[in-house]
Amino acid sequence: MIRVTEKESNYQDLDKMSVKELLTNINQEDKTVPNAVEQAIPQLERLVEVTVEKMKKGGRLFYIGAGTSGRLGILDASECPPTFGVPFDWVIGLIAGGDTAIRKAVEFAEDDMEQAWKDLEEFGVHENDVIVGIAASGTTPYVIGGLERANQEGLATGCIVCNDGSPIAAVAQYPVEVVVGPEFVTGSTRMKSGTAQKLVLNMLSTSVMIQLGRVKGNKMVDMQLSNIKLVARGVRMVMDETGADEETASALLEEFGNVRKAIENYQHNK
Repeated sequence: MIRVTEKESNYQDLDKMSVKELLTNINQEDKTVPNAVEQAIPQLERLVEVTVEKMKKGGRLFYIGAGTSGRLGILDASECPPTFGVPFDWVIGLIAGGDTAIRKAVEFAEDDMEQAWKDLEEFGVHENDVIVGIAASGTTPYVIGGLERANQEGLATGCIVCNDGSPIAAVAQYPVEVVVGPEFVTGSTRMKSGTAQKLVLNMLSTSVMIQLGRVKGNKMVDMQLSNIKLVARGVRMVMDETGADEETASALLEEFGNVRKAIENYQHNK
């Protein structure tokens, strides 16, 4: 049986379309993705809940994947420290083939059933860690092997896949299946499938961080103040939360180097 992600595109003769037709049709397909993600919210809720539970006990969130899926995991992991002010080892993305594969495909790296666990062992994984396999096809050996071994070692496992009834979903304790249908370019899972995975990763990591107290109200109060734009945003946050004027807010932020600490100090001394 042909997997949904490999089924022929709903569109024919792409090479004969005008630029406007190409863009319009790709956009039409992309519009279906959020609806597919919505169907998976009950599954995602369970994965978020167990991740929060484990991380409150000192666990970490690991993503493992190959190709586009692996790169998306690394992207999400790399954005957590600057956004939420968490240590770099709270959320970790691993890709088949190692860091070289982030920019350049490493042939057959995804076919090694043993390598994912070897990669995870370098981080000293333990029972409170959560391992989430990302694979549009749901069949990547690198991911399957990693999740199987993680299960054997007593770790919580989840996945983000884009086919129903996949081998990876069968292995994962907390599977998230987002079935987006055939790709605009047949089999090109960097398109709708990749978009779906990005949306789910956004939802997973953001919900986890909010549950862990890394957001106050709707503000990123623990974000890293790593450039002028973010410092200006931090000043506005302090002003909004405290009612202080810009000069006072700026001075507080400069003194404490963190939005949360600036707000708490102002409120404590008021």
